[in-house]
Amino acid sequence: MNSKKEKLARFGMVAKGMVYAIIGMLTAMAAFNLGGSKSGQQNALQFLREQPFGKVLLIVLALGLFGYTFYRWYEALKGSGDSWSEWKGFVKRSGYIISGIFYGALGFTAVKMVVAGSSGSGSDSMISTLMSKSYGPYLLGFVALCIAGKAIFQTYKAYSGKFRDDVNESNLGPKGKKVLIRAGEIGFTARGIVSGIVAFLLFKVAIGSGGSSGGKVAAFDFLQDTLGAVAMGVVALGLVAYAVFMFIQARYAQIKLN
Repeated sequence: MNSKKEKLARFGMVAKGMVYAIIGMLTAMAAFNLGGSKSGQQNALQFLREQPFGKVLLIVLALGLFGYTFYRWYEALKGSGDSWSEWKGFVKRSGYIISGIFYGALGFTAVKMVVAGSSGSGSDSMISTLMSKSYGPYLLGFVALCIAGKAIFQTYKAYSGKFRDDVNESNLGPKGKKVLIRAGEIGFTARGIVSGIVAFLLFKVAIGSGGSSGGKVAAFDFLQDTLGAVAMGVVALGLVAYAVFMFIQARYAQIKLN
């Protein structure tokens, strides 16, 4: 049973890597005038749907994302390390729960695109509905702060090398370790940049001074408008590097499932 759980977890990591690979590649292509388009998770799903056997690809991806959700929730509820009663453990395990919810929802969206042909209402409409409530700005501001914390943590992982704790490097040769380190440093830095911009834009929406709730696409728009298409393309390629890290992790992750 543990072997099946482990395979499911590794499959989930591959699925997450695929999402980031598609987002990064499509956005980088747009940045360097090679086709493509600025993309987020929804765009990645739509891209898969438009491919030959697109519905099959979406179902496979959805299964992988549900596998990743299982892994994150398992880590939160039964994983080793700091417990819920400790502050560090509470923050870490809460992050696992939220991550599981996010990727589970993305998997559900993929299934919905197969069944209904669309992903339903976008984030803009949901944010607009939220902002119409009296508590909306406060809740959105809290979400923005959480994403900002995520951005800081991702940047910390990039420059501290903490991402290496999740990989069993003993089975990697010198070249493999070099690729792992470079992919992790670049990938987590790119994720930190994108998350930081998303948090900034959501905070602006929350305080009523403009901004956008368009997620990664809005973040790429911001990068292009402020620093140019090349900067946007470089960050997008950083997300591809993160995908490479996820593929390596899927193969060599230190997974402990009781």
